Amino acid sequence: MKVYLMYPNQDFDPQAPLPFNEADLSNDLELPTLFQVMAKEDEYIRKVISTALLVGLEDVDTILYRQEIMQDCLNNPQVIRDIYQIPIEAAENRRKSWLGIFSRSPSGAMRSAIDLMTMFMALLKRLKSIADENIDKFTSRGFKRFFAMLQEELSEEYFAQVAYHLKQLKFQNGVLISVQLGRANEGTDYTLCLPNERKGTRLTNLFNKRKPVYSFAIGDRDDAGERILAELRDVGVSAAANALSQATEHVEDFLEVLRREIAFYIGAINLKEKLDLLNAPITFPVPLRAEEQKHNFAGLIDVCLALAQKKRVIGNTLNLDDSKLVIITGANQGGKSTFLRSVGLAQLMMQAGMFVGAEKFSASVCTGVFTHYRRKEDISMRSGKLDEELSRMSVIVDHVQPNALVLFNESFSATNEREGSEIARQITSALLEQNIRVFFVTHMYEFSHYYYEQHLEYSTFLRAERKSGGRRTFKLSVGEPLSTSFGEDVYNAIFLNQGNK
Repeated sequence: MKVYLMYPNQDFDPQAPLPFNEADLSNDLELPTLFQVMAKEDEYIRKVISTALLVGLEDVDTILYRQEIMQDCLNNPQVIRDIYQIPIEAAENRRKSWLGIFSRSPSGAMRSAIDLMTMFMALLKRLKSIADENIDKFTSRGFKRFFAMLQEELSEEYFAQVAYHLKQLKFQNGVLISVQLGRANEGTDYTLCLPNERKGTRLTNLFNKRKPVYSFAIGDRDDAGERILAELRDVGVSAAANALSQATEHVEDFLEVLRREIAFYIGAINLKEKLDLLNAPITFPVPLRAEEQKHNFAGLIDVCLALAQKKRVIGNTLNLDDSKLVIITGANQGGKSTFLRSVGLAQLMMQAGMFVGAEKFSASVCTGVFTHYRRKEDISMRSGKLDEELSRMSVIVDHVQPNALVLFNESFSATNEREGSEIARQITSALLEQNIRVFFVTHMYEFSHYYYEQHLEYSTFLRAERKSGGRRTFKLSVGEPLSTSFGEDVYNAIFLNQGNK
């Protein structure tokens, strides 16, 4: 049995290697805030969703496949939670019976396997019942196939056959074993046989003539004889116990795959319910091929900021079609970094097959998301801040591929503006030549103005809005970079505030 609720033709691997920049993405995009809300202190869910977001999809069809399933989950949250509870119960009961698995006795292992399989069958019956009751409520290709598979595989005949075999394996009428005699009368080719069925009633069997059989009895105090018979019994039971253990492992593997794939959608349900309480917008994005390099959105918000502040936050509406280079300037604390984070978060969420925090969102998939943010200087730095920034940039260059997305936040500002602008220009130009999309938040006027004067068809310039008196709207608008944006903030902070004293 296959689940296929994360991919159309393969299982989800929660142990998939994370990108080399996992720590930077987590820190710069504040992913722990997102994971905390989605996981609700469930470490298993946290592991699954972190892998799903950081190891994103690049195939548009697979993203749409997962989106369909996600929509079904959001429309039927209680059904999904009921499904998720089944593999959880299986895992808990499995742990309780763990000691029986290591029994040295084949008979003990058999009893443990029978108990485990009986428990699994009860859970599979519940799963089958959920499929029967809800198949018409789900519209996605993934769930339609999944429920249909359960209905076909978990038939009444299947459960009846399993129950019959489990009953036989209890050997209520004793164990029937055939054996060949080898050298020195040693037993070989031990074969476990079906026990002879008793026909008729006890009364008729009492008077019916029985065929003669060869047998012997063990005395009450014959411990050695009992041990020998037990050993013979275990030889015959051993193969059956191993076969049953393999069958239980097959069912257990299926339930484990179901747990980790449903866990991702449980996390999404938790997030959606939280955002609904905040009246935050969500939408299923329209993914485009990587070569198109487009970005269009309405009301795009920083989901992590909304979750942290526990309220709806201001969104941005922009058309960045055909813009490989987006430079953002303007007032401090005007929403530039928040906007940059919203772009990165939305990209990761889209390529995980999730909804995003926006009223509308459409973007090209990318071959990877990279962040290069200014770091605070600390004692762990073995060199200057600029050297540290260049070192991190070198690592990114080693991994970045065409059609990637690189987010810069006040990078290369650790030196004077002329030098920092030149470094930023050369790096940005090199990335653009490799068809890599760049979003750059900066206060370096020489850098931003250089590209503005180029009048490149694929460039867009945004700046944080500031009303009279320095009031921020936390919105970004298209506009020419201003040389006084940062200086004005400094002037107001020093001189105007002094005048008010």
